[in-house]
Amino acid sequence: MNILKPYTDQEAWNDLADCSICPRLCSADRINGPLGYCNNDSGFNISTICIHKGEEPVISGKNGICNVFFSHCNLQCIFCQNFQISQNRTNASQNRTLEAITDEIIEYLDQGCKSLGFVSASHMVPQMVMIINSVHRRGRTPYIVYNSNGYDKTETLRRLEGLIDVYLPDFKYGDNELGKPFSDVNNYFTVALKALKEMYRQMGPNVITDDSGVAMRGMIVRHLVLPLQVDNSIKALRTLADQLSPKIYLSLMAQYHPIANVMDHPALSRSITKDEYELVCNELDSLGFVNGWVQELESNTEYLPDFNFNNPFEKTE
Repeated sequence: MNILKPYTDQEAWNDLADCSICPRLCSADRINGPLGYCNNDSGFNISTICIHKGEEPVISGKNGICNVFFSHCNLQCIFCQNFQISQNRTNASQNRTLEAITDEIIEYLDQGCKSLGFVSASHMVPQMVMIINSVHRRGRTPYIVYNSNGYDKTETLRRLEGLIDVYLPDFKYGDNELGKPFSDVNNYFTVALKALKEMYRQMGPNVITDDSGVAMRGMIVRHLVLPLQVDNSIKALRTLADQLSPKIYLSLMAQYHPIANVMDHPALSRSITKDEYELVCNELDSLGFVNGWVQELESNTEYLPDFNFNNPFEKTE
């Protein structure tokens, strides 16, 4: 049996001095500068910590998940609903110490959250590790959820084995074609597929829940259906069935809603239609996917966060 080596705070800090944490491989010195693609330094670069009750049922549970939203991203999706915090040219971070971050997380855990999620963590793995280690040092062991865009470095994921309880990656595109115009990346499909295979190696196809129905181990793949991109969704689903397994837990999402940035875009200026979604759902069924969730078509108006609020999903101060 392999003994997994802990990812220590010192190792995490050292990784920031020559950052190749994500597939961008910037080799940036995030401690002293200059910075790399994500434009984040060695700070914690958190935009929001909040309780989120709108994730998949096994992720949110009855009391919601405590989500830590990192600022900026190693993708720059032009349609991102978290655009207020994900754009690398903006300053969306709050200056927080590790102690203050840990205190806030524990406050939410005390309110009944069983899981601690890290959103857009692909470029912030060292900081995520430091936060998890700090929470553990305080005697708390929530289920750790790694919520990513799928553009993850395989070697980094291997180092996280044993630390992450649930992987929650996107699988955005069924080939490399759409990655550049939509997300500013040439090799999304190639890299994301390798990343998902590594997550699958660690977790297998099953999602294991506790007595209250909250996921305590497993992997759930998300795919967002985009307007005029039925072929992309079909290719993505076929890849998942062929390269992983139709037994995986899949979250098929209809929530796409055009943000101001794409209101004039020829392909992204509207939500998806009933006919588009039905074609993708039919393919889902024909491929034998039976585990997971399919959103209602009307969900496109239900998941519109505003990060000007302390809780961007409930829009409360």
